[in-house]
Amino acid sequence: MPKFEAVCVIPARLESTRFPRKLLQAINGKPLLQFVYENAKCAKRIDQVIIACDHELLRKSVESFGGKAVLTATYHTSGTERIAEVARTLDCEIIVNLQGDEPLMHSDVIDQVVVALQRDPASVMSTACILKNDPEELANPNVVKLTKDRNGCALYFSRSPIPHDREGRGGSFFKHLGIYGYRRNFLLQFPTLAPSKLEQREKLEQLRALENGYRIKVVETVHDSTGVDTEADFKLVKEKLMAAVSGVSHA
Repeated sequence: MPKFEAVCVIPARLESTRFPRKLLQAINGKPLLQFVYENAKCAKRIDQVIIACDHELLRKSVESFGGKAVLTATYHTSGTERIAEVARTLDCEIIVNLQGDEPLMHSDVIDQVVVALQRDPASVMSTACILKNDPEELANPNVVKLTKDRNGCALYFSRSPIPHDREGRGGSFFKHLGIYGYRRNFLLQFPTLAPSKLEQREKLEQLRALENGYRIKVVETVHDSTGVDTEADFKLVKEKLMAAVSGVSHA
């Protein structure tokens, strides 16, 4: 197998808890997962895109639209574990985890998380954020917030509003986007780390890396994204994608 610099692996699970089979829901005749794949294919820093599937229905869907699919084990408890299984077969430096329910993720953001690791040898992970000033999103536990240090490395991720506004004056915050870059060696090591206390409390897997002392480089982007966790999210994303199809392409 040829050596690549960066590979994007999209974890895909059929029976998600809050919205089962969401990745197969059609928008303008295409499954949700296809939009994610096509955006990844537009990224300039990605050499190959693979969808890591947990079910034969997903694999067949991916192959029907011309994507590359790998059928993985069904026992994985997270997308990171799923892509780590695929990573063992890859010869590359960087692996991007683009979550399968992020059809609005811009290809520029994918490139940004790759470049972040290329420029910062001390970081083993990278992710993205966008500066927002929306009180509803700030209060929404499904919207993950983050804080970072002066060097652009993550300090903390939370479903709660952070930083806390003691004076009650309102203001901006950083919204976390559902994408990660990993150095391949660290990705293979990550599932062997025991789930951490903060991770279990917040239900945010990236906190495991921080609690174990690893650096996560955070890139700030201008491209927002909305993950599809619920049917309400799907309706919102469908409206945006349909508008993009009738006008200017999103990716």
